[in-house]
Amino acid sequence: MNKNAIFRDLGEIDYKEAWDFQEELFDQVLKSKQDNRDIALEERKLVDNHLLFCEHPHVYTLGKSGKEQNMLLNYIQLQAKHATFHKINRGGDITYHGPGQIVGYPILNLESYNMGIKEYIYNLEQAIIDCLKDYGVESTRLDGATGVWLDIDKPGKVRKICAIGVRVSRWVSMHGFAFNVNTDLKYFDYINPCGFVDKGVTSLQKELGKELDIEEVKHNLKNHIARLFDMTLKFE
Repeated sequence: MNKNAIFRDLGEIDYKEAWDFQEELFDQVLKSKQDNRDIALEERKLVDNHLLFCEHPHVYTLGKSGKEQNMLLNYIQLQAKHATFHKINRGGDITYHGPGQIVGYPILNLESYNMGIKEYIYNLEQAIIDCLKDYGVESTRLDGATGVWLDIDKPGKVRKICAIGVRVSRWVSMHGFAFNVNTDLKYFDYINPCGFVDKGVTSLQKELGKELDIEEVKHNLKNHIARLFDMTLKFE
């Protein structure tokens, strides 16, 4: 079993381009797993895992269980906001990606980490929670919802700082999380984020009242992911 992962920071990249790259890596991991099952144990090769970080231009994505009415803009209005819209094959409802947000796409063979889907999502959430602690921000989980939240015990003040939506097939993951660091939060006004109409959205910048060095946040976050997954990162 291989717990190592190839890490790539793709910088700002078009959503569809990143999605196509994910699919390519996802197919490679699945093929490697199948090839290993077809040969003797002593001849098997390590299956590569991948961790991608990036930022996207303004884009809204709707998961396969989402409702289109949670997108509050029509096509013309989207164009006016310089945003695009994609229906995709992850779980969850609608979310926003944009500059100043760390988007993470782990393409992992979860069998290598002895993890089921619930534990996998739990560990992604924990990495964000631990990263926020680095900056003095307390966060937690919310029953019945994925992602990372603040002030869940304060009615009317509950707000999400990180959305999580994944796809897992034959124990290989793709898609992942969107962590609001220096994100322009007005773009969330044009959707019901993750289908919720009674909860807010926040960013690390809003909570601290200052812009963050996003490269520093990325560095801290990838180290928390590596620790929680007992993962050694290789850089490309």
